[in-house]
Amino acid sequence: MISIVIPVLNEEETLSELRHRLLKASEAWRDTFEVILVDDGSTDRTPAILRDLHTSDPRFKVVRLSRNFGHQVAISAGLHYASGDAVAVMDADLQDGPDELTQLLAKWREGYEVVYAIRRRRKENVFKQAAYWGFYRLLGWASSIWIPLDSGDFSVMDRRVVDVLNAMPERSRFVRGLRSWIGFRQIGIECERNARFAGEVKYTLGKLMKLALDGLINFSERPLQLLSVTGFSIASLAFVGMLYSFISRLAGISLFGLKPADTPGWTSLILVILFLGGVQLIGLGIIGEYLGRMYGEVKHRPLYVVREDFGFADTRKKIEHLG
Repeated sequence: MISIVIPVLNEEETLSELRHRLLKASEAWRDTFEVILVDDGSTDRTPAILRDLHTSDPRFKVVRLSRNFGHQVAISAGLHYASGDAVAVMDADLQDGPDELTQLLAKWREGYEVVYAIRRRRKENVFKQAAYWGFYRLLGWASSIWIPLDSGDFSVMDRRVVDVLNAMPERSRFVRGLRSWIGFRQIGIECERNARFAGEVKYTLGKLMKLALDGLINFSERPLQLLSVTGFSIASLAFVGMLYSFISRLAGISLFGLKPADTPGWTSLILVILFLGGVQLIGLGIIGEYLGRMYGEVKHRPLYVVREDFGFADTRKKIEHLG
């Protein structure tokens, strides 16, 4: 049994082609399969089209969230509903081709518990390609675990891996990072990254930056360490400045033709502000990051809320994440 989890947001122009390509690709799998389409708060005709897809083919099952909870949460919702021995995750925009699933599933059958796609080449603008390239390498440098370069959410996971993922309680989800953290036997397969089939890009610059921040903070302490180093550096420079100011007053040394005595009070005031600012930056940065994450976790809000679902005989999954 193969489950295919697909988050959907305003994809009315792609759903018909997505269904067509999935059915064509499934001929090579020769396995029973289900497609779990998670509607993440669409505002166009997507909900009606999803209902029609389920009516015409019960293998296409639908989970509608009560609002837009975000791409990573929508994936997590689909994983909770998936019942397959292997669970694939892909996007609805057809940048990840359904035909690529065949080679990912083949590696899973060889015994790998996680098979992820490595983007060989992106058909996107130069700025976006550069941003992705830089992010993955920054994440690889900063992360406390190995997160494969240029790998996204497009993957096939064994049932054991999905069960572990579903049991992880994080509210701030970065699925590809959690997938790497779990371990087991993993392998990457190079795949072509296609251009979006139709419609507008849903991952705006703001959403991409949030995803990048989630990845960096959730799997690395380096941002806190860098913040501390920055604070200590500022404080150290201010301390050196204090020494210079003191010595120059005693020895009458000038810098760029100016002496501290030429502007009485200004030097000491600025240096004190910089020194105290650096110390505060250290403390507030460390406390703020930890406190912010703790605050998000201790509220124990549900990860998502389901408006309705189609095609699932057991509705317990629908309510188990409501509290």
